[in-house]
Amino acid sequence: MLNNLRPWHVLLVTLSGWVNQHQQHVIDYLQEENRVLREQLGRRRLRLTDQQRRRLAAKGKLLGRKALGQVATIVTADTILAWHRRLIDKKWDFSSRKRKPGRPRVMSEITERLIMMARENSGWGYTRIQGALENLGHRVSRTTVANILKAHRIDPGSRRRRGMSWTNTVWGLLSAPMRNTWG
Repeated sequence: MLNNLRPWHVLLVTLSGWVNQHQQHVIDYLQEENRVLREQLGRRRLRLTDQQRRRLAAKGKLLGRKALGQVATIVTADTILAWHRRLIDKKWDFSSRKRKPGRPRVMSEITERLIMMARENSGWGYTRIQGALENLGHRVSRTTVANILKAHRIDPGSRRRRGMSWTNTVWGLLSAPMRNTWG
């Protein structure tokens, strides 16, 4: 096997070993620096902001529980992973995008236009208002128009309903006693 190694293989193995050793020296130094700072802090409790916790949690999650247990000196590995669950995972649960149950409400712009039409055109009924809204590009059902107007206590055809309707007029004439006009 040693015969199959080429010179660049040997160089690559040597270089990677040196880089690994250098990284280990950096990690050892940083761990010792943390111990010194921790000794200076004494028994006082360390107060971290959410941003600092978030940064530690993001880095700690990459290490995993076992490695974090060996490296972490400020708090325990479980605490750092709990911060990750609370500050990072929870942030990305997309709860803000979840839809609420039920049918979505009618846009306030449509409701305002509908009320304005009903007040300005008191002879219009539900279907006429629905058609006018559809001409403006808003598709709503006749029942939706009726529900909105009822919620705002607006009678859509108040002028038309004040007088006698056409059907009542016709039936009134037909049911009236006929006079004998023939002599």
